[in-house]
Amino acid sequence: MENRSHLTRFAWLSILAALFTIALKVAAFFITGSVGLLSDAAESIVNLVGAMVALAMLTIAARPPDDEHAYGHGKAEYFSSGVEGALIVIAALTIGITAIQRLLNPQAIEAADIGLVIAAIASAINFGVAQILKRAGKQYDSITLEADSQHLMTDVWTSVGVIAGLVVVVFTGWNWLDPIIAFAVAANILWTGYNLVRRSVLGLMDTALPSEEMEKINAVISQYKTQGVQFHALRSRQAGARRFVSMHVLVPGDWTVQRGHQLLENIENDIRARLSNVTVFTHLESLSDPTSYDDTKLDRAAQNEPPPK
Repeated sequence: MENRSHLTRFAWLSILAALFTIALKVAAFFITGSVGLLSDAAESIVNLVGAMVALAMLTIAARPPDDEHAYGHGKAEYFSSGVEGALIVIAALTIGITAIQRLLNPQAIEAADIGLVIAAIASAINFGVAQILKRAGKQYDSITLEADSQHLMTDVWTSVGVIAGLVVVVFTGWNWLDPIIAFAVAANILWTGYNLVRRSVLGLMDTALPSEEMEKINAVISQYKTQGVQFHALRSRQAGARRFVSMHVLVPGDWTVQRGHQLLENIENDIRARLSNVTVFTHLESLSDPTSYDDTKLDRAAQNEPPPK
């Protein structure tokens, strides 16, 4: 697996973007007094914290396997995306509380034109950085960069909603619309935060690879079944960008060790050709040995225990 330390540069880009947009949005809030712009600034502060966590976790995830972490440090990325998801949820709740206060005590929007220009500039910056992170996340299989990208896009949609709200308020004088839009923005980013947290939990729980990737593995297995080879105990999981696949391969008992070993090499190579960043573990067993069928489950001891009376 390639060295991934270079991915931290994307986290630094996100940090710089967050610092710049925070300054812009806070300035816009003080100029206009818009609670929508305040909620937008709060979201950018969350972006900054999330980007800093992403930087730390990407640094850890890039470390090579060692004696205490023989399978690498890739799962650190799930902590980052989980934290970002939680921060998004907190930001949504904060925006909602602020919106309630402003809804009970409406205030007129001042210097809306300046606020709109500042918010638009900040939104454009976030959108550009989010697209860079999105492409990098897909290219390098990084859930951290994908999470950071989604986080920035929630900020973009927040800004779009706020800008639209300010335009309507300016032309109608409906000051109560400003906090209502803040509510809508909070609901949108709350959903994004939930999805990020859910994905991180699934990764930490060693959830199997997606169905489309398992189909590629099963396609390889099907090719070898036509040669009289059988398979069982197929398992998979993912740790950040690294995928793990294991299986038992059953061959005729009169095969030589060399022939069986070559078969396993071919199977592993074929799977690696179809999936990136995958580590494949194969275990050779005899079709004619009854004990070969005693370890199809994860816990062999539990499998052989008699059923409770």
